Amino acid sequence: MRIGPLIGFSLVTGGLLWIGARGAAPLPALGPLLDPANGVLAMSRTTELPRTWSGQVPGLSAPATVTYDDRGVPHVKAATIEDAYRAVGFVVARDRLFQMELQFRASAGRLAELSPRALPLDTLARTIGLPWGAERRFAALPKDSPAMRALEAYADGVNAYVAQMPKAALPVEYRLLGRTPMRWEAKHAFYFLARMNQTLSFALPELNVLKAQLLVGREAAEALYAPVASIQEPIQPNGQKAPRFDLPPMPDPGAPDPGAMGETKVVAMALSAFGAMAEGDETRRQASNNWAISARRTRDGHAILAGDPHLDLSLPSIWYEVQLTVPGRLDTYGFTFAGTPGVVLGFNRDVAWSATNTGADVVDFYRETVDDAKHPTKYQVDGQWRPIETHAETYRGPRDVVLLEDTLRFTHRGPLRKLGAQWVSMRWTALDTTHAAASLSSFQAADTAKSVAMLMETTADYPGPAQNFVMADREGNIGIRSTGLYPIRPAEGSGLVVRDGSTSASDWTGYWAPKDYPQSVNPPQGYLASANQQPIDPKGGSRYLGADWPPPWRAIRINQRLRADSAWTPAAVARMQVDSASARADFLVPYFLDAAARLRAAGRETPQIARAAKLLAEWRRAYVPSDKRAILFEFSMERLNQLLWDELERPDSQAALRPRRPTGLALARLLQQPNSKWWDDRHTPALETRDDILARALALGLEDVQKAFGKDSSSDDWRWGHASPIRLNHLLAIPAFSVDSVQARSGPETIAPRSAGGTHSASERLIVELGPTVRAWTTYPGGQSGNPFSVLYRDRIWKWANGAVDSVIFGDVPAARVRSTLTLTAGAK
Repeated sequence: MRIGPLIGFSLVTGGLLWIGARGAAPLPALGPLLDPANGVLAMSRTTELPRTWSGQVPGLSAPATVTYDDRGVPHVKAATIEDAYRAVGFVVARDRLFQMELQFRASAGRLAELSPRALPLDTLARTIGLPWGAERRFAALPKDSPAMRALEAYADGVNAYVAQMPKAALPVEYRLLGRTPMRWEAKHAFYFLARMNQTLSFALPELNVLKAQLLVGREAAEALYAPVASIQEPIQPNGQKAPRFDLPPMPDPGAPDPGAMGETKVVAMALSAFGAMAEGDETRRQASNNWAISARRTRDGHAILAGDPHLDLSLPSIWYEVQLTVPGRLDTYGFTFAGTPGVVLGFNRDVAWSATNTGADVVDFYRETVDDAKHPTKYQVDGQWRPIETHAETYRGPRDVVLLEDTLRFTHRGPLRKLGAQWVSMRWTALDTTHAAASLSSFQAADTAKSVAMLMETTADYPGPAQNFVMADREGNIGIRSTGLYPIRPAEGSGLVVRDGSTSASDWTGYWAPKDYPQSVNPPQGYLASANQQPIDPKGGSRYLGADWPPPWRAIRINQRLRADSAWTPAAVARMQVDSASARADFLVPYFLDAAARLRAAGRETPQIARAAKLLAEWRRAYVPSDKRAILFEFSMERLNQLLWDELERPDSQAALRPRRPTGLALARLLQQPNSKWWDDRHTPALETRDDILARALALGLEDVQKAFGKDSSSDDWRWGHASPIRLNHLLAIPAFSVDSVQARSGPETIAPRSAGGTHSASERLIVELGPTVRAWTTYPGGQSGNPFSVLYRDRIWKWANGAVDSVIFGDVPAARVRSTLTLTAGAK
């Protein structure tokens, strides 16, 4: 979900045209922005890091030193771990202060205080319980725990920077909004974690099943969003040397049971009230890659780890690069989030780790029985009435204007919502307090782990969002585990049903034990990889973990590459991270071409179909900026999806009941059934088959490309880089602070991904070689600074786009590469 477009549009189009002393809400009067002493022009004095500077942070036990290298990476040296977190809070606030606050507001449901256009985002955040859950989880954190000390130390650092920040250094976003920074609190990290859970674990497969059931019946609906992926290249190795295609027939579209229609519609609408805007983000499905190669499959005999999480691209990036050193206790390097202490993905002197999203189903819904249909105060469980927890919510806009007042309700399961006569509650692992401390302590422990075995142990209690943690150590060991809280449902059932909330027999009975998680250590194949595919082959384990899995096209390509080489080097791994060859296209293109050929043999091929087939046959099935055929494939795929899934369409007036399009797994199954009823176009008198629809989609795809980019297929306008560029939007979607038209080797469902209109791709890349001396390479699209006027704001974009990675400095920064030195000393509270 993107915050920027809703807020930024009102800023850019609604305010910046007002120049001078008159303000236009939500913008302030622009006079202060033009103040020569403290306005935008004065920001040039504080935009770049000074050669030397100093600051004070309350609570420091001894002076701490921060040395910035020439890439803007702070190398923190402190006397204690808490001191290191204080220093990190200080430097991250200097570079990413507005980003930290915006992320907190997004989870707290307080974005409308910046712009009333963001009110829908605020109501969603509070409705699904993000602030409620964050407060509960923070309250469950032991006050003397290492995690609490870390959060408090980090907050000390953030607030110390804000207190000492020169007026001229106030980030430009605050100036445009007429705001000043809020005080940072230790609990705000849990708000950020709630936001990450929304992005990565708020998947609602049952919602799409119910919506589709209303249109095509239960059997067909469950097949469209199945709990078993029909193409298997699992995370936990299954011994196979190639992907397995299990493509059973798809049930024909049917009609729903009229008797169930009423209840199903009400429940689907209620779930839509929870899931609108949250579940429908298909970019979640393109999440990340990682892999680890054992020492015996590398040229130099050292294990190599690679990771590249795929998230929304923004300026500044979601990631911040840092090294933390506490002599004798801590020496770690990697990526952290703005707003949380410690390294999240990275390495130390002994081990390295990265993560991809598991995509498990960790949300369930319950039909509740309440005491009053309009204003309930109690709900019934096992014949007994329980009190409903109520929260009076006030949504405010700029200048403290009240925009909306509401009452939110919660059961022991979670948020309670009404639609029509039906009250539905939601249970979500992100709102549970189980292992709340491990949300942070798992990464703190990883920073000091010494081996793969220790990493497996320290991350065992990590609650979520569930992640596929891959790891490697200097002894040459590798491991992977899909780690998070996985619900044990009644009778080990699936999460594709809405349960009866009036009985406790419907409740979860606990969570899986870590020994039951999908996992592997040192497999015979000599490597491990994940790319958001179904973690475990259903032939090796039948427990329900999730449904509606993304097709494993990236996993197939990664495994193809890793199987084919036994002398890997870091440079070869770097090239592989930007591999844009498409296993998806390898599977699908022959079906288009064969369909055209069969129509030609039958005398039914049109000139447009023939032309489209000839052009598609020229494609090398890789997405490079100069390629002029990839765009035809993508336009044809869009047309194919429109034609094939017409049965699932609804008018805009019923958009809340429109299911998301099924993934390529359902398409792969239907391609084996040329005469399935799914292929028939309901809008024509003819009875269409698979080949008819494929050929029509190909012809229409060519027509669409020609309309958009001209009829000359040799024109540069057809280039993939021109037609489908990467876009990095500023957090407020301000065009001058955004970067458009970035050309990169990337394409849908390839190792080098691109989706969501070019705003979703590899958010960072990390490569670590674990030899006697640990070496590492990184990059991400953006820069360390959040200041749009800084040279460190966008300096990494072009290297990232070209597939280059920088060798990192892991240790003392050579004098020739020192950009700035910060000395921090203790200050009064």
